[in-house]
This record gives sequence, structure tokens and C-alpha cells, in this order.
Amino acid sequence: MDWPASYTRGMRRPFVGGNWKMNTGAESAPALAAATVTEVGDAARACDVVVFPPACFLIPVRSALGDAAVGLGAQDVSSEANGAHTGDISAEMLKEIGATWAIIGHSERRRDHGEGDHVVAQKLEMALESGLRAVLCVGETLEERKAGQAHQVTARQLRAACASIRAEQMHDVVIAYEPVWAIGTGVSATPQDAAEAHRMIRRELGILYSPELAQAVRIVYGGSLNAANAAAILADPGIDGGLIGGASLKAGDFAQVVRTAAARGQPQGRH
Repeated sequence: MDWPASYTRGMRRPFVGGNWKMNTGAESAPALAAATVTEVGDAARACDVVVFPPACFLIPVRSALGDAAVGLGAQDVSSEANGAHTGDISAEMLKEIGATWAIIGHSERRRDHGEGDHVVAQKLEMALESGLRAVLCVGETLEERKAGQAHQVTARQLRAACASIRAEQMHDVVIAYEPVWAIGTGVSATPQDAAEAHRMIRRELGILYSPELAQAVRIVYGGSLNAANAAAILADPGIDGGLIGGASLKAGDFAQVVRTAAARGQPQGRH
């Protein structure tokens, strides 16, 4: 796979995802989707925007999004194609109802469901082979950070997840750096901390694949990013957007992050 040697931040289309987690309801989910479309408006022309509702609301949210330039994603996907896997949802099922993205390896899946590196790798491979695009989450816990292992942990997770992923498939992967200690706590990494982690991930991609690919893959920040801190964190040229949790439940706040990212975006690509 040949990657342009001249890739820069300006050539990487920004990405902002809204991970609704286990929130919203049968009425509020499509209402939030419709409000998000309205609030984001034309900013979606210069930024890939995707919402990730709970699985049970994917279909009504798909309807609420209509023909808007806001994509639909799932918060998880099975590592299996089909069969006796109670509670799982396959990549093909997600595609059939209109989802085009899936979050893989979120820290809450790793923590709450014991998903280790091997499971995350299987899910990423299945998603990509099935034609879904993926947001791959990596990042360290507070204990790992205090022990000076932040970079080692993140690099290990990245290497394990990408072990069977071909270079050309990385076109369809967004990597989300999520410092676990900053998720849902209201505490965000400093812009310097976030920038350093993103540089490390990009260096690791250069080792795993090539320097050209490392400059082409989008890496976004996923630790309590919101309307108040987006400008400071996204100012770094190595940070290509965000995976938003709590702030994505407020359409206006989410749209502000999208506008901040889109201000440096290019009107190209797909969602």
C-alpha cells in the first residue's frame, strides 16, 4: 500500500464521534439525533461526525438522522460472524440496519466485560473484514500512569489490536486515545499530555507500518473532551478530533466540538 509521503494534519479529515453509552430512551434517542443534525449543520461538511447510540435505539436514530451528513455507529460489535452467541450483535447485522462504524476496545468494555487485547484484536479484524469502519480505543488507567507505564500500555494495546490488520485497512480506522483516568470524571488530560500521547501513538504506527501511514491515520482524543476544553486540546496538529462521552448528550455542546474540529477540516471524505 502506497501512502502519500506528504501527509499533514491539514490532509487528515477531522473526526468527532458521540458515544452516548447507556443513556437516552425510545423518545429521547431520536430526538437527540435530530437535534444533533440541526446543531452541527454545515460543519459536517469539513468533519466526519458519527453518533453511537445504545444498540436498541440504532434503528430509530438511523431514521432520525435521515440523509444528514452524520454517520451512525455501534458502541460494540461481536468478534463472531453469527451463531450461538447470546446478546452479541454481528457486524453484518449492524450494516443491515445502517450502521457504518463501530467502537472497538473502549476502556469500559475492557473493564466491565473483561475484554483483553486478544478479544479487541478479534473484534477489530471482524469489523474491518465485514466492511465497517472502526474507532479503536487505547489508553492507560490512573494506576498505570502513576507507575510510569502509560506509553508502554498504550503501545501494547495498539500493537495487539493491529497485529492482523493490513496497512490498507487502516484507511478505515480512527484511533482514540482515551486516558482511562479522565473518562467520566470531568478531569481531562492537559493539552500537553494529550499531545504527547498522540505523538507516541503516531510513532508506534510508523514502526508497525510506515512513517507515511502514521501521518495518514487519524488519532483523536477521548477523555472528557467538551465544548470548554476542545479548542485547547484540538489546537495541537497531531490531534484530529475527539470521541465524546457526556458532552455528546447535549447537542449544542457536541456541535461546538464539531465546529472546533471542522474549522481546520477539508470538505472531503465519507462518514
